[in-house]
Amino acid sequence: MSLKFSAGDLTIHRIIEQEVPFFPALELLPDLTPERLGENRDWLKKARALDDNDVLILCFQSYIIKTPHHTILIDSCIGNDKPRPGRPNWHQKTDDNYMRALKAAGFSVGDIDYVMCTHLHVDHVGWNTRLENGRWVPTFPKARYVFGKGEYDYWHEQNAKAEVPPFADSVLPIVEAKRAELVGNDFAIDDHTRILPTPGHTPGHVAFTFGKGKDDAVFAGDLMHSPLQTLYPELSPKFDVDPKQAAVTRRSFLERYCETNTLCCTAHFPSPSSGKIKRKGNGFMCEMA
Repeated sequence: MSLKFSAGDLTIHRIIEQEVPFFPALELLPDLTPERLGENRDWLKKARALDDNDVLILCFQSYIIKTPHHTILIDSCIGNDKPRPGRPNWHQKTDDNYMRALKAAGFSVGDIDYVMCTHLHVDHVGWNTRLENGRWVPTFPKARYVFGKGEYDYWHEQNAKAEVPPFADSVLPIVEAKRAELVGNDFAIDDHTRILPTPGHTPGHVAFTFGKGKDDAVFAGDLMHSPLQTLYPELSPKFDVDPKQAAVTRRSFLERYCETNTLCCTAHFPSPSSGKIKRKGNGFMCEMA
């Protein structure tokens, strides 16, 4: 299982919080038929993406990218002490998995210059904050936190109607601490870091691309949850706000990076989670690094 790898002049580390059976395949992907699942069961199990009960295995992780100039963390995972009653494995969690993985990779919370969120779902913002004396404070004290403005505005509106716990405990405290940067699709950091709009899973979902003058690596967030969606890009999960838009975005993304040298780093594919996009029939495969 690769936890550290290179792309161009980037060094990339995976910080894994959980890698577990998560959701029955036929439930997560409403348009997946039992017949199609059966046709693909063997290779999915070989890839450790499906267990013996047809439950998809997902990895929940952050990536840390060292560019020549900055140390950047993509998506801050699940977090501790967060009220998540709908997810027993995440509810009021107190384990040290994430912090141990961070330390094992050679980092402390003070080393991170930027935290960048592909979107603001519960498992991508959790370690934005930690509980200190009954208050939520930024986990990474020196970091600027980058949120897409369209994504932030969408969840701000939802939260005004009824509290969205991940937004309330893992996003708003960052804004209140004046550590947030709300950015548009023209956002860039020096000549290495750019935004690629990838709407559908959420309205303001983005991917982040890295590399000097070219995309050496791209971090896809929740554009795809399972390798099955590379082979069948039309399969959208039940969590997508706009499943049809997500399917169009997914195919466009896969076409963009197909047969290139860009390393595609996924949020949830099973380890090693990253690879090069290759064409296969009318779909694609992610050949793992």
